[in-house]
Amino acid sequence: MAGSIAASAFLPGSPAAAPPKSVLGERPDSLDVRGIAAKPGSSSSAAALRAGKTRTHAAIPKVNGGSSALADPEHDTMSSSSSSAAPRTFYNQLPDWSMLLAAITTIFLAAEKQWTLLDWKPKRPDMLTDTFGFGRMIHEGLMFRQNFSIRSYEIGADRTASIETLMNHLQETALNHVKSAGLLGDGFGSTPEMSKRDLFWVVSQMQAIVERYPCWGDTVEVDTWVGAHGKNGMRRDWHIRDSVTGHTILKATSKWVMMHKLTRRLARIPDEVRTEIEPYFFEHSSIVDEDNRKLPKLPDIEGANVAKYVRTGLTPRWADLDINQHVNNVKYIGWILESAPISILEKHELASIVLDYKRECGRDSVLQSHTTVYTDCNKHSGQTTLHCEHLLSLESGPTIVKARTMWRPKGTRPQESIIPSSS
Repeated sequence: MAGSIAASAFLPGSPAAAPPKSVLGERPDSLDVRGIAAKPGSSSSAAALRAGKTRTHAAIPKVNGGSSALADPEHDTMSSSSSSAAPRTFYNQLPDWSMLLAAITTIFLAAEKQWTLLDWKPKRPDMLTDTFGFGRMIHEGLMFRQNFSIRSYEIGADRTASIETLMNHLQETALNHVKSAGLLGDGFGSTPEMSKRDLFWVVSQMQAIVERYPCWGDTVEVDTWVGAHGKNGMRRDWHIRDSVTGHTILKATSKWVMMHKLTRRLARIPDEVRTEIEPYFFEHSSIVDEDNRKLPKLPDIEGANVAKYVRTGLTPRWADLDINQHVNNVKYIGWILESAPISILEKHELASIVLDYKRECGRDSVLQSHTTVYTDCNKHSGQTTLHCEHLLSLESGPTIVKARTMWRPKGTRPQESIIPSSS
C-alpha cells in the first residue's frame, strides 16, 4: 500500500483510487493535492505528500510573481491565523480606481475653470489689442508711428472718443517722437541743447479736421513728423487712421515757437538747437488747404444778430498744469467748449477746429469762455451747418486763446465732412 502511494506521488499520470466518503457523500477534510485522503499516522504517507507538493509547485506556474494557483492546505491552515488577505492577482495590484478617477476629475474641473477665466474673448477681435508699445520710427527715421486703444474712460455720452482724447494722442506721439529720436532732454519735449538754455516749445497755432470719431475698443494709428516753419518756428503734423481699415480719423497741423523758462518770453532758435532738429525735418503737410483766415474779434452782443453764450469762473486745477508750470494746451479746448450750448453738443459733432494761442495760463488764473454761434444751411444737402467763434480770456481782460469751430449733424458720413476753406 505504501509502495503504491509513493509510486503515484512520483508518477502523477497513474490512476488514483477514489477517496472514500465519510457521511452522505462528503469527502474527508484532509486531502492531498491529488484528492487522496491523508493518514496522519503514516510516515510514508507524509513523505509521499511532501513529494507530491514539491512536484505540484514545480509544475504549476505562478501568477503575477505570486504563489501558485493551487493552495497548500497545510500552508493555508498556518497562514490563516496571521493574515486573511486575498491572493495577489493582476487586478488587485492596480491602484484604487475610484481615488484615481476622483483626482483626475478634480484636476480637470480646476483647469476648466481657470481656462474659462483666461479665455475671455471680446465680441470684436480688435478690442483690447495690445497698444502699449512705445512706437517706432518709419520712413527712414523721418516719421514716428504709435498705436492707441480707445479706453472706456476716454469716451463721452455719445459713446465715441472726445476731441480731447484725440488731442492727447497727438501730444503723446509728439513727445515719444522726440524721445525715440534721442533728442529728449530734461524738459517737456526739449532737446539737450534747449535744456542747457532753459528753453522749451510752446504751441502757437493748431488746426485739426476730424473725419469721424472712434469708439471704445477701436485701435487708432497715429503718424507724426516735423518740419521747418519760418526762421524761428517749427511745424508738426499728424495723421490718425483706423488701424484695421486704414480710414482717416483726424488730420492736424501745428506751429511751435520757443519760450524761455525763466523770463517766459519768446526766444529765437539757437543754431545749436537747429543743428539738432534739422536732420529730422520732413516737408510734408497733412492738411493742404489750411485755414489761414485771421480770427476776428467777437462782436458785441448789442450789435450782433447771432447767438452768444458766456461761461465765467473757470479756474485751472493742479492736474491741469504740465511740468513747465502752465496749463496744458489740450485743457483750453475743454474750456472753449464749456460755453457751447448743450443743443449743439447733443445734435452735432465737431468737424474742425482752429486754435490761435495768444498767451499762457497759470494756476491762479480765472477765465471766461465766450461762444458766438452762426447758422448756415447747405443748399445741396439741406443740412444745417454751425460755425462758431470762440474766445477764452482772463476775467481781467487779456485774451488766452481764439478759436473757430465747425460742426456737422451727428451721423454725417465722412465724405460729407466740412473742411474749413482758406480765403
